[in-house]
Amino acid sequence: MTIISVSLSEKLLAEIDALKEEVGFSGRSEVVRTSTRLLIADNEEKKEMVGHINSILILIHPQKLEDKVTEVKHHFEDIINTQIHSHLQENQCLELFILEGDAGRIRELSRLLNRNIKSVYSKLVPLPQE
Repeated sequence: MTIISVSLSEKLLAEIDALKEEVGFSGRSEVVRTSTRLLIADNEEKKEMVGHINSILILIHPQKLEDKVTEVKHHFEDIINTQIHSHLQENQCLELFILEGDAGRIRELSRLLNRNIKSVYSKLVPLPQE
């Protein structure tokens, strides 16, 4: 296997160590490999979304970035059926988008929010089609 060097914050490293113990991974490398596989599988699932679909986008971001989220979402009003905004603890916001429309537009909204917003959490969930 190839060895790589990765810079992590102390907080993230502590979370990896806790996950390692909780789930029973043999080491940090196994946690990182498994996490990478999950991210790749999630990305592949998004690539397979085609046609007219329904989905949910969950985004948690710092409250100070609310204006950037608003700026991005205004370009996607054609696919946003519903948006719920809630303030969380520690100056964070939860955005829940219920989306319907072209899969490419939905992927683009998710991509732009992930690229432009330093989100704490972001998850695009395609909904089952009939």
